[in-house]
Amino acid sequence: MQGIVLEDDPEYQLIVECNALSVDIENEIIIIHNFIRDKYRLKFPELESLVLHPIDYARVVKRIGNEMDLTLVDLEGLLPAATIMVVSVTASTTSGKPLPEEVLNKTIEACDRALVLDSAKKKVLDFVESRMGYIAPNLSAIVGSAVAAKLMGTAGGLSALAKMPACNVQLLGAKKKTLAGFSTATSQLRVGYIEQTEVFQSTPPLLRMRACRLLAAKSTLAARVDSTRGDPSGNTGRAFREEIRKKIEKWQEPPPAKQPKPLPVPDSEPKKKRGGRRLRKMKERYAVTDARKLANRMQFGIPEESSLGDGLGEGYGMLGQAGSGKLRVSMAQSKLAAKVAKKFKERNYGSSGATSGLTSSLAFTPVQGIELTNPQAHANQLGSGTQSTYFSETGTFSKIKRI
Repeated sequence: MQGIVLEDDPEYQLIVECNALSVDIENEIIIIHNFIRDKYRLKFPELESLVLHPIDYARVVKRIGNEMDLTLVDLEGLLPAATIMVVSVTASTTSGKPLPEEVLNKTIEACDRALVLDSAKKKVLDFVESRMGYIAPNLSAIVGSAVAAKLMGTAGGLSALAKMPACNVQLLGAKKKTLAGFSTATSQLRVGYIEQTEVFQSTPPLLRMRACRLLAAKSTLAARVDSTRGDPSGNTGRAFREEIRKKIEKWQEPPPAKQPKPLPVPDSEPKKKRGGRRLRKMKERYAVTDARKLANRMQFGIPEESSLGDGLGEGYGMLGQAGSGKLRVSMAQSKLAAKVAKKFKERNYGSSGATSGLTSSLAFTPVQGIELTNPQAHANQLGSGTQSTYFSETGTFSKIKRI
């Protein structure tokens, strides 16, 4: 029978009818819940926002009745402890009034009918659960027969469950929770019937949402296999369950220890860094001058001058400030310029005694200004004492003194 669709199987048709019946029962429960809520709103209007589930609401209304002091009503076992405390505190300040006897009797009768329908729905789901091993063996192997029956009943059949995406399967059976201001740290949000599975309950709380997504994905695949009778033996579902178990165990493993990182191999190759006269000249060209150093420096508590005034424009820093010396700072002679000047000074132009065409005959005196002199005759008059002229070794003019 492998590969044959279950549409013609009479037992599967019975399961589908049971699922449809459970959906109809759920709709009737919702209608009765609306009726109870409308009637009991006069007595306790805040209760419908504190207890959202229809069956829980019907049980609480039947237990409270017309009692105004909830300290005399035992709600233990019907609601969580936090919700019981909030309901008791809210009932002490409610604006509701006791219901008339006739209205109260109709409300209690509606609560009884809702509880009877809920019991009938559970019987139908129990029957579907008993046949899950034949209808959906792979799905039952992953989530269990009870959860598989609830998923099929809520989705509307195995075919409808197989066509549903995994993100929607995860939300089947999810209830809207009212925490009444309490912390959401321990509450599982957006989780439906899958939270009732054994795998989900055995997973640590920090990994339960990941496990829920994984269970929903594998359940969808198993439902698609079951809808086409791809594996009636259920081996595919058991393989999926083992895969889920291994993945969850893998998530819980501690991270691998950090291995000691070895030092990098020393680089023995020569650095690709240029040197020489060209690099030195470039560094001197782009070096920070003394004026720029003063402009970048500021004195504590003394405002700096700026190009536009009032602190606008480019600031001058310590240029022109007291203690900085002067506004213009002469740049010190660079080493390269000093070396070139020294080399030029060592050269001896015109030292051979011959008259050079480049030798000037003009002499500058402090008294008469510019006068024409003979350099050759001046060399013969150095010892006469009447007039002394000082020339440098290079033949250029340095100083003339009259006697």
